[in-house]
Amino acid sequence: MLDIVTEDSATEEVLNTEEDMPTLNHSNLCADIMEQIWEIRTFKPLPELTLDIGNGITPDISVYLRERMKPDYWHDVVRYSEMPLLAIEVVSPSQGVQGLVEKAETLLAHGVKAVWVVEPVTKSIVVVTPDGKKARQNQVVESEGIRVDFRLIFGES
Repeated sequence: MLDIVTEDSATEEVLNTEEDMPTLNHSNLCADIMEQIWEIRTFKPLPELTLDIGNGITPDISVYLRERMKPDYWHDVVRYSEMPLLAIEVVSPSQGVQGLVEKAETLLAHGVKAVWVVEPVTKSIVVVTPDGKKARQNQVVESEGIRVDFRLIFGES
């Protein structure tokens, strides 16, 4: 069967895709989080790395021990099989926290040690570990030795 794409349906498809794209606030927040993790020279935060889980799961940020990350620029990897110590998801306007918590549970089931779900509007961070879920608000959060001071990102208010 041949699908015919009209200008209107093509435009609608592009618009639907753009709703799911990260926003300025989302990108800025990811950069601020990565900047703090980068300062801890033991760890290396990687943005948008697709992990080899099912058809591929791509956290906003995956954090690894720096010594474990040795890229081979001659041979790239589309889906990385080593799970990160920490995965971080930042809620975008088009996403819900529930879906990201479910994604966090999937990541944990595949060996990720901890997942943070960061909700910028309420300045909340849900820390998901095998021990359960804990909500934090605008404070220092630490997992697996990886520490981010969200007061510096969100401010004291």
